Amino acid sequence: MSFISGRRTGRRGPRRYTRRDLVVLGALLGLPVLLDLAIVWGPTLASVVLSFTSWDGIGDIEWVGTRNYVNLFTNYPQFWPAARHNLLWLAFLGLVATPFGLLLAVLIDRGVRFSRFYQSTLYMPVVLSLAVVGFIAQLVFSRDQGALNAVLGDTDSRTDWLGDPDLNIWMILLAAAWRHTGYVMILYLAGLKAVDPSLKEAAAIDGASEAQTFFRVVFPTLRPVNVIVGVITVIESLRAFDIVYAVNHGRNGLELLSVLVTDNIIGEASRIGFGSAIAVVLLAVSLGFVVTYLVQELRGEKDR
Repeated sequence: MSFISGRRTGRRGPRRYTRRDLVVLGALLGLPVLLDLAIVWGPTLASVVLSFTSWDGIGDIEWVGTRNYVNLFTNYPQFWPAARHNLLWLAFLGLVATPFGLLLAVLIDRGVRFSRFYQSTLYMPVVLSLAVVGFIAQLVFSRDQGALNAVLGDTDSRTDWLGDPDLNIWMILLAAAWRHTGYVMILYLAGLKAVDPSLKEAAAIDGASEAQTFFRVVFPTLRPVNVIVGVITVIESLRAFDIVYAVNHGRNGLELLSVLVTDNIIGEASRIGFGSAIAVVLLAVSLGFVVTYLVQELRGEKDR
């Protein structure tokens, strides 16, 4: 009997794929890879190469070496304010909007009355694009016809919330945080629902308070959600473009690196090489966060 089973097992060699199987696998795997190379990595590598050239999109491409980067860091006054604004976006979304979303998730998870209504209402801005959020911000913060000035009732000296470069960045950050908070809340709420209730019960038996139970028991179990939220926050901060462009084309205090890339590449100047240099700087900053995240994940896997 064992001889027969051995013969049967021996006959089961590696599966031979038919030509049809190979075509299907090639289509299912090859097409996404080709699209990824054509849409993502192709333009990325092209931007890196073009960043060392001077090209207006029509004439000949002239190799200029690192001149674009030197001009960017030394002779382009819009660059450093835009870089600071991107960092401000990251700090505000990471240190204000994200903790507030976590707080809302904890409150809703505790089962407050009308929790489903609050959950739906707070999540509603997430379905809107940042461009639409920018138009809503104009309706709220506009100097002459904005809802905020109408509520304040100051008709003699109305505050120009979006025109004042000392104020408009904070108003836009509030509008962006309004959308980001709902997204973070849903992610953390899903993570809190998956926490084992026995962990909370064991902490309560040991005499831990609610705050100690959350920070020492519940929050460490939310590590996968924390990683996702951190990545999303970085992406939202670095790719921010729609909302500031919808308000005032990213000028007068709302400059961002993504806006500078657009203005130089498709603007009247058509400085594709210079705009590509800004895009490469933005790519390098993004890769810095991505590499840090991957290193931490690999170290976490080794520790576990």
